[in-house]
Order: sequence, then structure tokens, then C-alpha cells
Amino acid sequence: MSFAELGLSEKVQQAVSSAGYTEPTPIQAQAIPHVLARKDVLGIAQTGTGKTAAFTLPMLTLLETGRARARMPRTLILEPTRELAAQVEDNFDKYGINHKLSVALLIGGVSFGDQDAKITRGVDVLIATPGRLLDHFERGKLLLTGVELLVIDEADRMLDMGFIPDIERIVKLVPFTRQTLFFSATMPPEIQRLADAFLHNPVKVEVARAASTASTITQRLVATGREDFEKRETLRELIRNATDLQNAIVFCNRKRDVAVLHRSLQKHGFAAAALHGDMDQHARMAALDSFRTGEMPILVASDVAARGLDIPAVSHVFNYDIPHHAEDYVHRIGRTGRAGRAGQSFTLVGPGDEKSLAAIEKLIGQPVEWQGPTLAERPQSEGSSRRRGGRGERGERGERGEERSRGRKVKVRSSGRSQEPAEAARAEDPAPRPAAAPREEQPSRAPRRERDRPERGRSPDQGYQGRSRREDDDERVIGLGDHVPAFLMRPVTVKKAK
Repeated sequence: MSFAELGLSEKVQQAVSSAGYTEPTPIQAQAIPHVLARKDVLGIAQTGTGKTAAFTLPMLTLLETGRARARMPRTLILEPTRELAAQVEDNFDKYGINHKLSVALLIGGVSFGDQDAKITRGVDVLIATPGRLLDHFERGKLLLTGVELLVIDEADRMLDMGFIPDIERIVKLVPFTRQTLFFSATMPPEIQRLADAFLHNPVKVEVARAASTASTITQRLVATGREDFEKRETLRELIRNATDLQNAIVFCNRKRDVAVLHRSLQKHGFAAAALHGDMDQHARMAALDSFRTGEMPILVASDVAARGLDIPAVSHVFNYDIPHHAEDYVHRIGRTGRAGRAGQSFTLVGPGDEKSLAAIEKLIGQPVEWQGPTLAERPQSEGSSRRRGGRGERGERGERGEERSRGRKVKVRSSGRSQEPAEAARAEDPAPRPAAAPREEQPSRAPRRERDRPERGRSPDQGYQGRSRREDDDERVIGLGDHVPAFLMRPVTVKKAK
């Protein structure tokens, strides 16, 4: 099947041919005719199958008739991250080269003034993240009553990022007679409930089982230690020994780990860039551009880069941290093996990751092979034994001390101190020890500065508020006792009222 058979306009077909595409992907071939027929579409397909073009191309055909009005966009596309929104804008620039359509991008990290100017002139396509879109609406700069087509892309990512309340609010602001397109790579029950509420008699397009991985990706598990330095060393060895590595994305669960791992790779001579949500928009786009151009062949990123980023030539994906949510694994490794290319993914698995690994294998419906020894077969590292000892090198000394003391039956405590039994003590120390003093005659265990130095206004035998330190002194102290502060002894002068 060719693009000409899908019902696209001549201008769109020319732009697609100029981009070098001749045949549509399965999701495009099934979704585009229904979008052109003005039907609601629920599209489910594994990542990297061309979902963006599945709604971009028919939208260009539909927008050839009509014109935009000030502050009232004709179509609205919602994306979970800035990078995905910018990528959709690039698709409109590439495929809409023969059209004179106005496209506006509403994302964070960019001034409101430039975005307001575009909206005021009128836009045919509005691409936005939910938060920035609502900011413009609340400022009175945007009206959504003219939206004819609503696209909710990466719906499961919207759920993970907490955008669902914003999405529900936005859907109430657009006309009820709109056309809605709902695209996602996974379909958990919460997203299914939203799809039932937002779509009207939708056409379900599912070209692959939900949460499935591409067959072109070779998946491997690599056992590693618990400590961070062990994981970083394992990752460096994988990168050095990887075959046909052109570029790679390394995923971490936390932004802090992204920064630490990025510095570590640079310190060991790897050309790497970092990408996470706390970076400003300029730095994020610069990191992506350096990775796309090959200037930085390694990109250390959080899950902000796991959804929808279209970088076709990624050869390897490394999961430095195993993802907490099994769906994120599908999106992460989906950055490689795109458009029929071969790709490889490696996931580092350490002690404590067994539960997350079992959830991933259950979701994708197949076990993932190990490269080298499994986690159970991997020999225990020195760092792990230190961690289990709880005291690092001191813990090791404590263990050695325990081994040395086994011959004389000395019990070693966790603090490193030893307490000998009474028999062993008498045998090794023949010198007689003085008998313990009676309890009432033992000196106080209070610090010396309080035991030997009396406080001002009390005797050495008295404690706080004049209370005696002796146990047999049960006299009740009333008020301040024997010590009265000097400011209370000053005379008080009362002025007579006139």
C-alpha cells in the first residue's frame, strides 16, 4: 500500500515523497483513513511505529480548507513533555512544506510574550503541554471554543506525570462536537477509562499487542553489584565492549543520578551529554541536538527522554537503573530498533531489583536473557560485603577480630568492643581487682563540668533548682528553691494613677 491510497492530498503526498517515505507503517495505514473520515480514533502501537505521522499527515489534509481566527486555534495537540511537543512541530514543518499553515508551540521555558503574539495572530495548529496551555487560558489570552480536532498523544505518559486532571479540564473547555484522536503505546485500565470518557464511538486501531517490544531489539540483562561504583564500572565495561555501538542512551531513574553518572563518564573519557527535567529549555535542546548530530554519542537521561523522541539511528540503550514501572521499560528500549533497524538494549540488575524485573517480564510476555552470570550466580563483591557489615572497613576489622578471638571464646559485638566472660578474665588477669563500691557510694556519671563545678547560687551537693543529688533527700522543692534570680530581687516601683 502507498500513501496515495490513503486519501491524502496531493500536497501532503509530495511532502512525504520528498522526505523519502514510500510506504506507510501499519498504524498509519489503518489510522489515516479513519481520521480523514472525521471519526474518533484510539490508536495503540508500540513505540517507534510512526504514531506522530499517523495524525500529522491527515491533519494537514483537513486543514487545507478554512482559516484560523485570532486566539482561537483550529486544532490542538497535547504532549506530556517539551521535547515531544518540539518534535511534533518539526513534523509539521517537514510535512507541511507545501502548506501555508501557522503553527504555535506552547511549552515551558519560553517567554509568554512570543507565544502570546503567535496566538493573537491566529494559529491553525496549537501544540502544547497541559500546564502552559492552562496558563495562557487563565490569563485570558486563549480561547478553545474553535477547536475542531483534539489530539492526546502519549496518554499513558500523561497519567504517569500527573497531567490527567489538567487533561480532563482541557477536554471540558473544547467543543463537544470535536474530533478526538487518542494515541498511546500502552493501555492501562486508567487510560482505558479516560478513553471511554473522551471518545465517541471510536475506531480502535491496534497494530501490536499493548506493551510489546519490537522484534528488532536484542534485549539482555547484566548482573551487577549493589554499590554505585560497581554499577558505573559495569556500565563502562559494557560501553567499551559493545559491538557496533554508534550512539547510546543511558537511562537513570533519578535526576541526581543522571548528573553523577554524566560527570563520571566524562571523567573516564566518554563524550556524553545529560538530559533531565530540571534543566532549562535551552540546555535540554542543546543536549538533544548534540546527540542527534553525533557530537555527543552518549546521552545520559531520565525518563523525560523515554517517550516518543524520534532519533532513528540510536544503536544501543542502557538501563543503568531498572525502571520502577514496567511500562517505562518498553518506552526506554523503544528508543532503539526504530523503523526496522536493529538495536540492542542492556539492563543492569542488582540485588533488590528482582521484583521489578519480574514485572517487566510479565508485561512483555517473555523472559529476558542474561549476558554472563545471572544475579544468583554472580560472585559477591567486596563492596557488598562491606555494606552488609554496616561499618565499611571498621566492619571488616570487627569480623577479623571475631575470627582472631574465637580461640579464647570472646564475644564480639557490633560496636567492635569485646566483653570477656568472668572465668576468662580471672584466668588472664591474676591481679586482684578492687571490689565494686556500694551503689549509693558510687560517683555520679554526670560530666565532670557538672559534677565538680557547682553552679552559681547553689551548693555542690545540690542539683538543678536546689534538688539534692543524694537519693535519700526527698524534700519537695517549692518555686525556685534556694536559688532566686537577681532580677526578681529588684524593687518594683508602682506609679499612682492620677
